[in-house]
Amino acid sequence: MDRVLLRGLLPALAALVLAVLASLALGAGEVGPGRALAVLAGGGDDDARFAVLQLRVPRTMVAVAVGVALGVAGAVLQAAARNPLAEPGLLGVSAGASFAVVLVIAAGANAATLGPWVAVAGAGAGCLLAVGAARLRGTGEDPVRLVLAGAALSGLLGAATSVVLLLDQRTADEVRFWTVGSVAGRDLATLAQVASVLAGGLLLAGLAARPLSALTLGDTVAQGLGHRPARTRVVAMAAVALLVGGAVAASGPIAFVGLVVPFLARALGGPDLRRVLAVSVVLGPVVVLAADVASRLVVRPYEMPLGVVTALIGAPVLVAVVRSGRMPAL
Repeated sequence: MDRVLLRGLLPALAALVLAVLASLALGAGEVGPGRALAVLAGGGDDDARFAVLQLRVPRTMVAVAVGVALGVAGAVLQAAARNPLAEPGLLGVSAGASFAVVLVIAAGANAATLGPWVAVAGAGAGCLLAVGAARLRGTGEDPVRLVLAGAALSGLLGAATSVVLLLDQRTADEVRFWTVGSVAGRDLATLAQVASVLAGGLLLAGLAARPLSALTLGDTVAQGLGHRPARTRVVAMAAVALLVGGAVAASGPIAFVGLVVPFLARALGGPDLRRVLAVSVVLGPVVVLAADVASRLVVRPYEMPLGVVTALIGAPVLVAVVRSGRMPAL
């Protein structure tokens, strides 16, 4: 392992350990850090064991999986679009997955069985629209215009989702909390449903890492190095669709994670995409877990939806980056 990657991974791994411990020890209920740590040490009372082992452990595992998926998806999408502001939530990929799942639920289909694959199909459609926007003249070259095009697509799909929910009260009641993004109440069955989808997405992302690194230098250079840009983008978009679709099926749409994580990964590991992907695998769960812990504490004894917290964190980051005019090199 090269030293640059090691220097990036070590602080990320330390932050991940702290984030996991915080997720297991802190909550909106009465089980505080002392009682939670007693459970982790093998003791604790019945209430504490239930809260930690039955609620917080599965929730933490789902948050880790969602963080890995969104962090890697953001890095892959930015490289494929050659745009540092490309992010699944901003470009309509997550909105496409959400809209597809809501349609399936409204149609009365078994969301537990079909949800992950329907979300993948919706995310795939969002990917196609995002890539199409990136290739429009003057849009793909301008990060701000690409984000505006993605925001328009996200708004359109969000409005369509709202119309479905307004017309079907049963669907609205079933997915109301899910549509704003949350890992609260998720169990290991949820993780099992999306595990194969996320594993496939990570595998494709790993296979696409090397040719995507060449693609950031331009299509002509990538072809000169023996890569096929069109095929590389297809593999990359398939990876993004699987990762975002699986994450949305598990937690609902969670914006800005795919934007913040690659920025942090490049700051720690440099611009090389393979390093960015490796660091994003660790930093993605850190960001999601930190936001989830904050969602439990800011309005105790209630909880704020995770998607709201990530938006409160990510929106100012996006504005600051755009206003600074300094886009990191891809």
